[in-house]
Amino acid sequence: MKIRFHLQTSVFIVSGGLQYSNFLHNILKMEARFVLGFLFITIVSVRSSSGPLEDVVVDKYYIPKICSRTVASGDYVRYHYNGTFTDGKKFDSSHDRGAPFSGQVGLGRLITGVSRGIEGMCVNERRKLTVPPHLAYGSVGAGDVVPPDTTLVFDVVMLDIWNMADKVQTRTVSKSQNCKRTVRNSDYIRYHYNGTLMDGTPFDSSYNRKQTYNTYIGEGWLIKGMEEGLLGMCVGETRNIIIPPFLGYGEKGYGTEIPPHASLIFDVDLVDLHNPKDDIIVENQVAPESCSRKSGVGDFIRYHYNGTFMDGTPFDSSYRRNETYNTYIGMGYVIAGMDKALQGVCMGEKMHITIPPHMAYGEKGAGEDIPGSAVLVFDIHIIDFHNPKDLVDIKITHKPEDCNLTSAGDDLIHYQYNCSLMDGTLLFSSNDYENPQETTLGADKVIDGLDEGLRGMCVGERRVVIVPPHMGHGVNGAAGVPGSAVLFFELEMMEIQKGVPEGYLFVWLENSPPQLFEALDINKDKEVPLEEFTEFIKLQVAEGKGRLRPGQDQEAIIKDMFNNQDRNNDGKITAEELKLKVEEDAEKAQHEEL
Repeated sequence: MKIRFHLQTSVFIVSGGLQYSNFLHNILKMEARFVLGFLFITIVSVRSSSGPLEDVVVDKYYIPKICSRTVASGDYVRYHYNGTFTDGKKFDSSHDRGAPFSGQVGLGRLITGVSRGIEGMCVNERRKLTVPPHLAYGSVGAGDVVPPDTTLVFDVVMLDIWNMADKVQTRTVSKSQNCKRTVRNSDYIRYHYNGTLMDGTPFDSSYNRKQTYNTYIGEGWLIKGMEEGLLGMCVGETRNIIIPPFLGYGEKGYGTEIPPHASLIFDVDLVDLHNPKDDIIVENQVAPESCSRKSGVGDFIRYHYNGTFMDGTPFDSSYRRNETYNTYIGMGYVIAGMDKALQGVCMGEKMHITIPPHMAYGEKGAGEDIPGSAVLVFDIHIIDFHNPKDLVDIKITHKPEDCNLTSAGDDLIHYQYNCSLMDGTLLFSSNDYENPQETTLGADKVIDGLDEGLRGMCVGERRVVIVPPHMGHGVNGAAGVPGSAVLFFELEMMEIQKGVPEGYLFVWLENSPPQLFEALDINKDKEVPLEEFTEFIKLQVAEGKGRLRPGQDQEAIIKDMFNNQDRNNDGKITAEELKLKVEEDAEKAQHEEL
């Protein structure tokens, strides 16, 4: 007759011969398969012999260095064992069944010898228990598996210890010094974890999958112990969480990885957290003292940034590319959170921005760099911004009292300048050269905005001129000038030489002589050679009656003027040649007017 001891057999305590005989009689009626019944039934037999009884012999042949908890009466335990007789013959093994044993200590659920022998054990400790018959199956034995009066030997390794009074245990391993917010119910969090059983056996890891675990807190998406253990964590915090089985996967376990009645240990790194109701957070704003204008919808802005996740992991940087990020504001060209943060800022302003995922790249993320549901953190430096409708901004910083002569189109001017970006980065300076810069206004020698800023200046006057890119070097920029850059000029006018209109070499400042040829023919010989022509023109300039084109060799200009009049190229001008030239010029002027 085989005896089966069911895993959930009630506790029987037999203390007298008659009771014991009735108990045995009932047991023998059961046709069963033996499955380590001694671990579930405590049988105490009162023997007639009067000799002293042996106690359990405990051989603690491996004790782990770390032992945070030991088995006590009332605890639940999970352990593997091999059961043998003293001659080494095996009669039972949890290893062979592929499932450790789970039970409660000290309340009659285990045979007395085993219950005594495992008290005080640590997780991962190994003991060899030699249990005498009176603390095992006594004079009855256990069917045809354990003979009567048999000493049993158990090789036990403790896997787990817990108690129904246990709570979730948390221990902070490391924590960010700057913790302004902690996990609370209804938050959405992303975290990495390693999960192990109490004996150190790993069962899962987000690191192995190379992606965080993302979930809401307080919505029932996690086991109760994990939800409790995550509350109060800071981003960047590393926390060790120990969860008893009844707050984990309980008596059913989970799949093949987590056995029934298993305590769970999680090492958690909180990557980020947000709430669906979050808005952007703008912190550490550092604005320049002078801020005459703030950015608005429709402006084109250039800024530098470093982008990180909440745990500090970088994902992008404009500094690494050595170029600003350029975009229009409020037109949907950037993520909504950035679009909002860029409005109302000053040139040169710096700020720290936290953008929740629903205002960034949402649940899908962006490519391989930004995972789904990621909170993004940006450190931003506003370089400049402008509006396509902007004009040149001119501010006079110094103007001399004597300001009768001012610069205008066609004038040849000399000026000193510094050219910078709006963040103060110096691009060019006339101080790097021996002489001031020279240009002719209106001759397309400088960018349009600078040409405009240099007009109307007196000698000695100083100005600050801000040039928008569409009046500067445009979207493509130039050598040393970034594309779409607003330029900041500091100008000082050094010299003005009044000019002549485009296409002219000489202009009269007063009415020309009514008898021009007679005036040119100084020696009255009816012809004007180059020498005589040169003398006359220089006299007109000296007396302020006429002006040659500035910035060129006067002798060369006068010779060009002479050659224009000497129609037959014989080296002298006659009255007839001058008359024909004057008539042609008059006809040309009349045609242009028409």
